[in-house]
Amino acid sequence: MKRNPLIPYLLICFLGIALVFFLSVKGLGDAKEIAKEKEGGGKEVAAEKFEPEAFAMKTCISCHGNNLEGGGGPNLHGLGAKLGKDKVKDVLKNGTTGGMPSGLVKPENIDAMADWLVKLK
Repeated sequence: MKRNPLIPYLLICFLGIALVFFLSVKGLGDAKEIAKEKEGGGKEVAAEKFEPEAFAMKTCISCHGNNLEGGGGPNLHGLGAKLGKDKVKDVLKNGTTGGMPSGLVKPENIDAMADWLVKLK
């Protein structure tokens, strides 16, 4: 019994064409949804509340040590008495020469971070 060797290739070809068609239609639908989200008409994402202590434990401990008592960077305890809130905000915003980099804290979170650092005893 001889079988036609073309039939499996034709089945694969039709399956491939159907798959390409399905994926292109799916992609068009996703593209419209992405465009809506970019315009602001999509789902709203809840803004996360900034937690200065959590931020410090993720970002600052690499230079200032596990307890923020110094390491590669200075001790952050008692910083409010040494520098004051305005100077702390300036350092968070602009950094220092050869030490603290600028831009680690987003501008909208600088006040909260400075308040927390000034109160750190």
